[in-house]
Amino acid sequence: MRLGKPRIAPLSDTDMDDEQKAMLGERFQQGPVFNIFRTLARAPKAFKAFMWWGGYMLSRHNSLPEREREIIILRTGFNWKSGYEWAQHVRIGKDAGITDEEIERIKQGPDAPGWTPLEAAMLQATDELTSDSFVTDETWSALSELTEKQRMDLVMTVGQYTQVSMMLNSYGVQLDEGLELDPDLKA
Repeated sequence: MRLGKPRIAPLSDTDMDDEQKAMLGERFQQGPVFNIFRTLARAPKAFKAFMWWGGYMLSRHNSLPEREREIIILRTGFNWKSGYEWAQHVRIGKDAGITDEEIERIKQGPDAPGWTPLEAAMLQATDELTSDSFVTDETWSALSELTEKQRMDLVMTVGQYTQVSMMLNSYGVQLDEGLELDPDLKA
């Protein structure tokens, strides 16, 4: 974690006004509200737009298969040293079929042994986007198994989770109960 305490404190249940409770909607009524949402709810209009766009990324409208999408999200969070993002998506990634061994390989990147050529290309594209904001022609060609829409969704997914990582890191959003900080992401 970049920060040991929040710069912007997440709203407690008692701090939330009716508008904020309504924004959190079903998330607030069905179980714990994660610190990311409790923090972002302090900017209600931005929160609503964020949830709409973020909802696309995690929906079936994103044409990437769930497992591959999670590999990309995890690599993005790891590259940006976002302990919160990583911890949340390790859990989501495992639900999508990513193994513990693959999670460790995601940290090693596209050159780690064991990736398919397409998985390696997706990780390479993620690395290029998180270092230079550009996918090279060579990597774009290596993604040729993907449809045009899937390539677009790959770039948009990395962009979305780059933004999320920047917010989490800069706001100091702390891990939710039950999550563990990966030792490779300790400051």
